[in-house]
Amino acid sequence: MRESKLKLITALRQTASRLSGGARYEWGHMGRCNCGHLVQTLTDMTDVEIVRSIDNQLDEWTEHARDYCDGTGTGVDDLFRTLEGVGFGHEDVMKLEYLSDPRVLKNLPGDQRHLRRNDVKHVTLYMETMANVLETEMV
Repeated sequence: MRESKLKLITALRQTASRLSGGARYEWGHMGRCNCGHLVQTLTDMTDVEIVRSIDNQLDEWTEHARDYCDGTGTGVDDLFRTLEGVGFGHEDVMKLEYLSDPRVLKNLPGDQRHLRRNDVKHVTLYMETMANVLETEMV
């Protein structure tokens, strides 16, 4: 459990760093959105490979999270298993897409509590804060 949580913390920070460094970001694209970028970090897949692996079944990660059922044999199963392997479940996927986890929001620096889901600076701040929250919870 601790090892998988550390892997998630590292992946969140690496993803935030890559996004801050100018990685191509597009909230409406399954491979370039908030969750898509985290999946890229965890799997070493490209944005295009992520989209191909899910066979364009649905448009948003939240749709996949709501409709996901392990064992269907679809490409998205593998991606969700990878996320679950680091302790990142379906609810976490939805919260990441919409930057809405109350634990993260209450720990944002300053008075900032409302983030825009499709603003790369806000996504980066959210991921960095989430990594900090997870690290604190481990102690």
